Amino acid sequence: MHASPAFHVIVRRYGIWRAVVIALVAMTAAVLIAWLVSRDEFTPLALRASVAVVGVGLIIAAAQLTRIDAMSLRWDTQCWHLGPASTAGDEPSTGQLVVAIDLGGWMLLRFDDAAAASSARKRTRWLPVQRRGLEREWHALRCAVYCARPGPARDAGLTAAISQNSNNERP
Repeated sequence: MHASPAFHVIVRRYGIWRAVVIALVAMTAAVLIAWLVSRDEFTPLALRASVAVVGVGLIIAAAQLTRIDAMSLRWDTQCWHLGPASTAGDEPSTGQLVVAIDLGGWMLLRFDDAAAASSARKRTRWLPVQRRGLEREWHALRCAVYCARPGPARDAGLTAAISQNSNNERP
């Protein structure tokens, strides 16, 4: 079995991601405003004020999700590398990449940092990727995220086969 070939892409466009986040923030704000202006005499004013403050904070936090810098994503035949576009070829983070959502022309990728995996706190980065802006690399990117696995170590297949046969004895 051979490892997948090396692959590199700079992700710069996040239009679909931004549109979805903005739509969700707008819907949340509309529902919150509708509830706050409703004439419900059973809801105390303190509760309305608390919900308004928490709601505004959550909307501001969600709006921050639209700010994503260009990212460099690279597969070197052994592991995935992720970092700012300015670090292309020398990305600071290495780890595993998993497809969380795939809608054909848009994917949400989860990058689990290998350095953080050994510590108590796991560091996960979410990377929204869209076909627009990556037309030439899109097919290769999809192949890489679905097929990229490290090449096996020498004799790893033989060791795994022997181990499996010894554990699966038939009666």
